[in-house]
Amino acid sequence: MANQVEMRFVSIADNLVLGRLMAAQLAAQAGFSLSAIEEIKVAVSEAVSNAIIHGYSGRQDGWIAMDCKIEGKELAIAVEDWGVGIADVAQARQPEFSSDPERMGLGFVFMESFMDQVTVRSHMGHGTRVEMTRAVAEEALTGDAQ
Repeated sequence: MANQVEMRFVSIADNLVLGRLMAAQLAAQAGFSLSAIEEIKVAVSEAVSNAIIHGYSGRQDGWIAMDCKIEGKELAIAVEDWGVGIADVAQARQPEFSSDPERMGLGFVFMESFMDQVTVRSHMGHGTRVEMTRAVAEEALTGDAQ
């Protein structure tokens, strides 16, 4: 099966649900289990939240682009902003690191825990693109998923 959906939305917290719903719908089409869909939704929530909170520093006038596609047995999700960028991506991916002392710093940890691969590209002053992929488990493809 192949399918792809792209959308853009402004950087307000209320739009977080749009990203979660889009990812969940495509994950369901790809045959992911309900528990896997919940994990994918958490990963998307973290990526979109990072764009809103850190990329735009809470500004509500920035744009976030999200692209979800099913290719073969894999779901690929990209979340991109054109905000401030990440000065040190390796440091940002460390558990409990956050540029905001009020935050727990676990966004990338959750993304990496729930997805097979996470790639982060960021340029200061130009924004950040997070690409995540997850393969459908073999039991889901054969209909043996719980």
